[in-house]
Amino acid sequence: QVQLVESGGGLVQAGDSLRLSCAASVRTFSSYIMGWFRQAPGKEREFVATISRTGDMTYYADSVRGRFTISRDNAKNTVYLQMNSLKPEDTAVYYCAASLRGRGLRSRQYDYDYWGQGTQVTISS
Repeated sequence: QVQLVESGGGLVQAGDSLRLSCAASVRTFSSYIMGWFRQAPGKEREFVATISRTGDMTYYADSVRGRFTISRDNAKNTVYLQMNSLKPEDTAVYYCAASLRGRGLRSRQYDYDYWGQGTQVTISS
């Protein structure tokens, strides 16, 4: 069983930055493709970013590309999401997820096996 715990959410103003962290309680963190998703009020959960097992490949949703950066530290069993130039439309609960399936990157929710409880990010205008 894998437990994922997100942290770093909060209330900031438009244009500010936040860094989310997701700590995984697992012995073989480097075996997992990791991803970030978000769910805004009244909307379905959507893909944000994903990173390969070694961290050499990343992929982003169009809405965040150029503003968000996903990274990981396999020695610390942690994946990060650096969010810059935040906009009110980035307001959502952010979830990290872990996948054991296949190779490369995963952008579809059903490819992920484990999910965190989420952290709230609120951007005021």
